[in-house]
Amino acid sequence: MGEHAAGERHPGVSIVVCCHNSASRLPPTLAHLAAQQVRAELPWEVLVVDNASTDETARVAQSAWPVEHAAPLRIVPEPRAGLSFARQRGFDESRYDIVSFIDDDNWVCPEWVRLIAEVMDEHPEVGACGGLNEAVCEVTPPEWFERHQRAYAVGAQATAGGIIPGPWAWLCGAGMSLRRGAWCDLQANGFRHLLSGRQGKRLTSGEDLELSYALHMAGWELWYEPRLRLQHFLPAGRLQWSYLRRLQHGGGAASVGLDPYGFFAFRNMAGRKERLRRSWQWQALSTLKALLPYRQKLLRSYRSPMEGDADVLRIEHLTGRLSALIQSRRVYRQQIDAVLNASWISPSSPSFSPAVLAPGT
Repeated sequence: MGEHAAGERHPGVSIVVCCHNSASRLPPTLAHLAAQQVRAELPWEVLVVDNASTDETARVAQSAWPVEHAAPLRIVPEPRAGLSFARQRGFDESRYDIVSFIDDDNWVCPEWVRLIAEVMDEHPEVGACGGLNEAVCEVTPPEWFERHQRAYAVGAQATAGGIIPGPWAWLCGAGMSLRRGAWCDLQANGFRHLLSGRQGKRLTSGEDLELSYALHMAGWELWYEPRLRLQHFLPAGRLQWSYLRRLQHGGGAASVGLDPYGFFAFRNMAGRKERLRRSWQWQALSTLKALLPYRQKLLRSYRSPMEGDADVLRIEHLTGRLSALIQSRRVYRQQIDAVLNASWISPSSPSFSPAVLAPGT
């Protein structure tokens, strides 16, 4: 690991709520934060990052926070649309050495701040931790919801509490708490997100996987703490099959930005075939080949919702990936090389199994 103390400020917890047109969702989120049970000697704060909102997000946030509350609330504007930009702004503006990101529709348990501080204090090798995310649905969820709840950042993030095993472990961005030293280590050594996260109505995501992989490749551990309980409110519109299809399409598009991390498993391989695999053309042909078994359903899926059919979600993922490969054709190889030669990767980074996350599969 690097010098983990780099960039630390003061002991304490900064809660960062990234918002885009969140006026209708913020009040219960802030009410749960205001109800935190925190010992007096543990400093903490709440930052609301107003990410290119066009509604009254800032005004609602200010009015929803108790005036005499022990923890201050600050509103920080970030005009660049995109979740990664908002999180970066929150990190830059935060005062404390633990930064916890929650979404504008996340309702955290009363012990959230205290537990985060305890976990990170007791386990200095941990770069990020996450908890148990539970769904609170506005309407009765459809029968397929439980099978696909991870797409909604819902569910347990590991089989047991503690360090999450495996080189491809990852944490959901909703409720992810970061150690400032870990993030500053990455940035000081040149890490920059390849994925910008969701932008408005665009459901391209994956920045949470990217950050998880980068932290692990830099030598940090990820921690799952089931006592950290977070309720994720899901309105009726997000429980529609059409929304899940859009999520899967966005996830397929995001997979292209994650390819460079998958190629890390093959970093010591040479030869013509390996060079070809690192081209967008090879990956596009591989994606088309993966679509072939679904060619009949592919046509039907454009005419019918085919609700509950898992093949439709696979089709969405692959078509999203194919579209993103074409769009990124000019930078695809450069992004792979940038990660393979990154100075933020620890020399002791674990040996990854190529079968686990092979691009184009």
